[in-house]
Amino acid sequence: MKLATVGYERDTQPAVIDRLKAAGVELVIDVRAVAASRKAGFSKTLLSASLNAEGIGYVHLRQLGTPKPGRDAARKGHVAEMHEIFKAHMAEPGARMELAKATELVRDGKKVALLCYEADAAGCHRTILANWICEDLGCGIENL
Repeated sequence: MKLATVGYERDTQPAVIDRLKAAGVELVIDVRAVAASRKAGFSKTLLSASLNAEGIGYVHLRQLGTPKPGRDAARKGHVAEMHEIFKAHMAEPGARMELAKATELVRDGKKVALLCYEADAAGCHRTILANWICEDLGCGIENL
């Protein structure tokens, strides 16, 4: 079992959906704190509808997103600071519950992808989430 991650920063919505389909992804877990985007096609309602039209499920787990101070740090290139802010946020009960929900969705056996904005998985909180989930389930990570 592999857990995929995908960032849409440098892509169009059709290109991201094509990558997801090529990788056999059946469910996208949106891990953005704010599921709105200035980038066409990536706001929650339109993205969900577009994925569903292609046979890919969509779930938004807002509590798995990086809080505003962490997003601000990431925009400044302060990745280590963003990671610390995010890890502190993940100690909160709501975030822990949504991490458990994401883990269960991956455990269910469908091919799942964690979606966020950042193109570089190494600089994104979705990699922290993927590592935690895969440590728990013993799965591998595939960055699309």
